[in-house]
Amino acid sequence: MTPGSNIPLTAVRVAVDVTAPVRLDVSGLLLTADGKVRSDDDFIFYNQPQGPGVNYRSGGGTAPDAVVVDTAAVPPGIERVVVTASPDAAGQTFQGIEPTATVRNADDGSALASFTPPRLGSETALVVVELYRRGGAWKARAVGQGYANGLAGIATDFGVSVDEAPPAAAAPAAPPMPPAPPAPPVAAVPAAAPQAPPAPPAPAPGAGKVNLDKGRVSLRKNETVSLVKGGRPLLSQVKMGLGWEPAFRGKDIDLDASVIAYGPRRNHLDSCYFGKLSILNGAIKHSGDNLTGEGAGDDEVIVVDLGRLPADATGLVFTVNSFSGQKFTEVAKAYCRLIDAATGEELVRFDLTGAEPQTGVIMAKLIRQFSGEWEMTAMGDFVKSRTVRGMVKPAAQAL
Repeated sequence: MTPGSNIPLTAVRVAVDVTAPVRLDVSGLLLTADGKVRSDDDFIFYNQPQGPGVNYRSGGGTAPDAVVVDTAAVPPGIERVVVTASPDAAGQTFQGIEPTATVRNADDGSALASFTPPRLGSETALVVVELYRRGGAWKARAVGQGYANGLAGIATDFGVSVDEAPPAAAAPAAPPMPPAPPAPPVAAVPAAAPQAPPAPPAPAPGAGKVNLDKGRVSLRKNETVSLVKGGRPLLSQVKMGLGWEPAFRGKDIDLDASVIAYGPRRNHLDSCYFGKLSILNGAIKHSGDNLTGEGAGDDEVIVVDLGRLPADATGLVFTVNSFSGQKFTEVAKAYCRLIDAATGEELVRFDLTGAEPQTGVIMAKLIRQFSGEWEMTAMGDFVKSRTVRGMVKPAAQAL
């Protein structure tokens, strides 16, 4: 579907699931003809999962959360059910992690339509799709209306009591696309006059995204770079070089670099490390183990053929572990760098500037966007784990 488009619902019971490269909070609101809830009971979410004709369904972390609507059981005074989504991480925007909503037949799981809102930026919450009555029948419309003040902004805008919301919480962010065409006059829903959007908050230190147009990029923690140059995605073979040095002269540091591959629902696909040097039919290969960390240059290299990765491989997380139990306080000059495998050119570099007494660190992640381009984000998150197996769960949470 495209923004503003609609389809007739061919099933009485439908489920709208919403998925993204990060964990989402998904909810539904039952709205009357004036575009408001009747009471807070019409706000359906994980803490209040049941309402008249509408239920929240958790994916349990392995599948996307969904709002299930039995259109035959929705009360007569309810004209619309809107489905919303917001990133689970506080303050995270949808920039670069555009969600996809899929409308399904709730009885057999077949897909009726899907919608990915385009051109998202400062939005921290979205009205993704809405189900609405028209002429005695139900339809689904792609919306994609963004809010810069989170789920509280959406809830307040539709009449839900949110005690902690500031007075301006109802102001929507600038919409990422032209508004949906007006509905026919039959049972039309009055629309409130748009309010001026609040000024977007200043980015947090380290936040933001750039591309490769100006050459090599040096990232700080939590910064993101789009692997695009000259407006075209860099769909070529790349290398992730990881390196480190002992913090104390004469002491060997035996660390293991790995990459963990995930699917669109943060499901673990496979892990590439010194004990498994090739995964995903050779699309990802590991250079082998370095037992000391001594010497200049990359200690271990992981080669990724982005063009050969299977379509369901949407997230790659690069980690480093100490199987012998050495802590990262004993490590100096740890870094990772992304290299164009064809030219040897260094594209992106991230130097780990801090250390914690832990045995694992999530260095960086590569995320495939719905547009097809890839983005790299510097992480630098320490984890208590000596092996890549112990990194699978925390790395999935970091996506």
